[in-house]
Amino acid sequence: MTTTATPKPMLWTGRVLSGLFVAFMVMDLTMKLLNLKVVADTMAQMGWPTDKARLLGALQLIGVGLYIYPRTAVLGTVLVTAYLGGAVATHLRIDSPLLSHILFGVYLGVIAWAGLWLRDARLQSLFPWRR
Repeated sequence: MTTTATPKPMLWTGRVLSGLFVAFMVMDLTMKLLNLKVVADTMAQMGWPTDKARLLGALQLIGVGLYIYPRTAVLGTVLVTAYLGGAVATHLRIDSPLLSHILFGVYLGVIAWAGLWLRDARLQSLFPWRR
């Protein structure tokens, strides 16, 4: 399998998307690790034990850390996608609004994968965009 260098506009678009994804995830995991009241209230509303917030934050941190490091970015993307799938299932279970809550994890997953795909020529050759 041969790969070529990623064109600069694609590379920078991928970096921006990845940066936005990471910024959101870091904000979210920080709130969970600090166990803010809003997190405890939201966890209770969703039917989750409030003492699990830090564990969820730690799981996010591991996935995002792997996503940031280029050699483990694909593994990190798979892990954060799985984490976001749990968020989608949780919102579906409590009958949250579809577009703003249930699908929000899907939106984040698409941004994470798009950012990685745009900046990684190996992924582009593995999953080519067909015209």
